Amino acid sequence: MGRAFEYRKATKLKRWGHMAKTFTRLGKQIAIAVKAGGPEPENNPSLRSIIAVCKRENMPKDNIERAIKNAMGKDQSDYKTMTYEGYGPHGIAIFVDTLTDNPTRTVADVRSVFNKFSGNMGTMGSLAFLFDHKCVFTFKKKADMDMDEFILDVIDLGVEDEYDEEDDTITIYGEPTSYAQIQKYLEENGYEDVGGEFTYIPNDLKDVTPEQRETINKMVERLEEFDDVQTVYTNMKPEEE
Repeated sequence: MGRAFEYRKATKLKRWGHMAKTFTRLGKQIAIAVKAGGPEPENNPSLRSIIAVCKRENMPKDNIERAIKNAMGKDQSDYKTMTYEGYGPHGIAIFVDTLTDNPTRTVADVRSVFNKFSGNMGTMGSLAFLFDHKCVFTFKKKADMDMDEFILDVIDLGVEDEYDEEDDTITIYGEPTSYAQIQKYLEENGYEDVGGEFTYIPNDLKDVTPEQRETINKMVERLEEFDDVQTVYTNMKPEEE
């Protein structure tokens, strides 16, 4: 399996282990998609994609419909994507992905955690060299699917030749600017339950001691307690099972 998949698999349970937090994260993404393209999934590719992710994360149908309805409300606040980055204890790079209706509040919350753990926040883009920004699509595998042939077909769309098979699904990775093209191709070619997201994959994982890992995990957990925080990424090498 590919480097990106192994990292995502190793960290997914910890990042998304709390169901309520996962649903809050997805609800905000639904709100952004609805405001940008309307509440009808058939006419809104972004919303279709997020709904597929919601189903994969076992978000109840009622929750999805409620999030769409709430996003249509006149008093619904507009969320903005904000990223914060810096170094935590032991030189571990930390990237915080947020959706917020109050950036002033969010940056203060994030900064307080960096300060508490003797970390240093940097300017936006300061850690770009340590992480690869990717779009990720997971979809149902077709019967008798030839992945080598499939990758040759989509590589011109910005899809990498690294992919992963798990159960009855396929996960592919591509450049963020190719998100719409990739989604359109998958849907037009009959692939089902196409769910797309954006992620950051560290390109150089750093070894830590068990004690250092415990400290970093505490910092990440504290960051994830904030409702505005979507995902926290680090370049700490995942713990081996």
